Amino acid sequence: MDKNTIIGLLLMFLVIMGFTWLNQPSEAEIAQAKAQQEQAAQKAKTDNTTPIDMVADSISDEEMTRLKSSIQLYGRSVVAENGVTTHVLESNDAHLSFDGNEISGTINVDGNDVDFKTIFSDADIKLRNRAIKALQNAVYAYTRSGEFAKCLTGDDKVVTLQNDVLKIDIATKGGAICNASLLKYDTYKSPNVTLFDKNTNSFGFVFNTNAQRYDTGDFYFTPIAQNDSTVTMQLDLGNNVKWGIRYTLAQGSYMVKMEVFQQNMERVIPQNIPNLDIYWTQRMARQEKGKMFEERNSAIYYKYSDGDVENLNEAGNDRDEITNNLKWISFKNQFFSSVFIADTHMVGAKIESEVIDKDSAFYSDYLKDMNMEASVEYNSANPNPANFHIYLGPNKFQLLKSYNENYGEENLQLHRLISLGWWLFRIINTYIVIPVFDWLQGILGNMGLTILILTLLLKIVLFPLSNKSYVSQAKMRLLAPDVKKIDEKYPGQENAMKSQQKKMELYSMAGASPFGGCLPMLLQMPFLIAMFTFFPSSIELRGESFLWANDLSAPDAIFSWTTHIPLISTYFGNHVSLFCLLMTVTNILYTRITMQSQNQNAQMKGMQWMMYLMPIMFLVFFNNYASGLSYYYFLSLLLTIIQSYATRFFVSEEKMRARMAEAAKNPKKKSGFMARLEEAQRQQQAMMAQQQKRNNNSKGRN
Repeated sequence: MDKNTIIGLLLMFLVIMGFTWLNQPSEAEIAQAKAQQEQAAQKAKTDNTTPIDMVADSISDEEMTRLKSSIQLYGRSVVAENGVTTHVLESNDAHLSFDGNEISGTINVDGNDVDFKTIFSDADIKLRNRAIKALQNAVYAYTRSGEFAKCLTGDDKVVTLQNDVLKIDIATKGGAICNASLLKYDTYKSPNVTLFDKNTNSFGFVFNTNAQRYDTGDFYFTPIAQNDSTVTMQLDLGNNVKWGIRYTLAQGSYMVKMEVFQQNMERVIPQNIPNLDIYWTQRMARQEKGKMFEERNSAIYYKYSDGDVENLNEAGNDRDEITNNLKWISFKNQFFSSVFIADTHMVGAKIESEVIDKDSAFYSDYLKDMNMEASVEYNSANPNPANFHIYLGPNKFQLLKSYNENYGEENLQLHRLISLGWWLFRIINTYIVIPVFDWLQGILGNMGLTILILTLLLKIVLFPLSNKSYVSQAKMRLLAPDVKKIDEKYPGQENAMKSQQKKMELYSMAGASPFGGCLPMLLQMPFLIAMFTFFPSSIELRGESFLWANDLSAPDAIFSWTTHIPLISTYFGNHVSLFCLLMTVTNILYTRITMQSQNQNAQMKGMQWMMYLMPIMFLVFFNNYASGLSYYYFLSLLLTIIQSYATRFFVSEEKMRARMAEAAKNPKKKSGFMARLEEAQRQQQAMMAQQQKRNNNSKGRN
């Protein structure tokens, strides 16, 4: 920037500042403006205190013209004996007649029929205003509904389809399923699980053209072609233009077939409209006694076309906008799901899940508000533009898996609705735990015995690993005196590397390893975690009783309270579960046995309190979980303790000591890993010695 440019900019700035200063308002002008503002605020305050019903409203000439036009366009024609044609419009908002000169009839105001002439009367301004508002709403509804306006009136009723497991009600207004009840399952407080009803569920299709938006939820459908398993809900727009939905419910199935059909719709919806929009909202009902855990296991799940199954966050509020094609979207509860499945695919979607606020009146009976907006490819000239299936049923693994291959062009993977953990744990559950569990349940018929036998079988399968761990612990216990001697011979931090090297040589000579028990235990962990994910998601436990537990899918509370205790109520709950308590006691006993069998140096003894703290933490964590899970862990820990004592009884320490002595005489060749480890230790020890020498020399010079 050169000198002239800088001078020019400076002069422009001075001119603007001078102009602003010369044109600033005087003190009198500022005071006058302030007074005007205060006067306007006082007037607004006065207006706000005036009841709105005391201000007379009116209907404009333009609105009257639109009203007359709507009655002529959308009303039915009645020809009198004198040849005069009267148009009669009957809707839920108004019953009006127009004979070409004047309008007569009634308007629905808060459920009461009010004479049309009331809108011109000053006798009751409040009633007049409400009548005008209702009339304006009616005119607007007909104006924006275009060709669909003929379907704005009708009877609000339901048509029921039912088989031996599922009952659905289909509303004539909107033509959608408004109620779904599962006949084989009950809630914790009432018979039959109701997934949703007309007050908590809304579903519809939307036609979006360049000029109009038509929502099928606003229109009244006519039921036709009805029988025990099928009903067709139809909109007749006149001039041989029709649009509808056909529902089919097969016997013994939780899957509802949903077919969209149409005739001559290209006369109403341009063929260049590529998509048909879908919306679905649901306030998910609570079904289980344990609300906290049910809420944590409820979420929106969805499957990408030819892709994987994903879900929104189950623990809190979440939303997502998906641009890829989707096969299905599900409002998934802990044990039940509503799944909307496209036979082809959905063109992206917006999904949202929001937890019911604790201060809400709906909190005790509902879990989350769930919303979905999606689109499917559409052609108004196609007689069958879209087909869907709706699954309304339990999250039962084998049942969901049976639907995978028979609906649409790809594997639905509906069984992925059941939370079985990370891929490794899911594999264990899918191919080992669930088949064995179902087989045992089919034989025994008692859920408590099934869990007991399943636990025994898992212990038998894992016995080689657990036994190897116990033997390794026994070897380490026998070497404890020798390890103690090494610690005494090489005390202090400066001899730590030397001490560790001697210990490793001792382990190698005796054929033992401090890590010998870790690997077998590590290999058992996937099975323990797999069971942790299996039991809370198993609907087979739901409603099954055993001993004092009335429902193995819920906590077996033996003592409860209603007082809210901060932190304790949040994490522990307002009850004490007996199986969880037994599991905790057994876990403390097992911890004590394990610690007694290990070499207890000073550092380990200082950590004992942490080892005993873990079972207490599990008590807090598991108290709200399914009692079936606590029962399984109680059995597993009890069997582990028995196996530990049995190993000590059958494994002779004298014989083991003799085998270790023999192994010491013929030491095995060091493995590559051990050789590298010892070499690293020697190098580190040399570096430490050299560092110590430098430090000593430095002190000597000082």
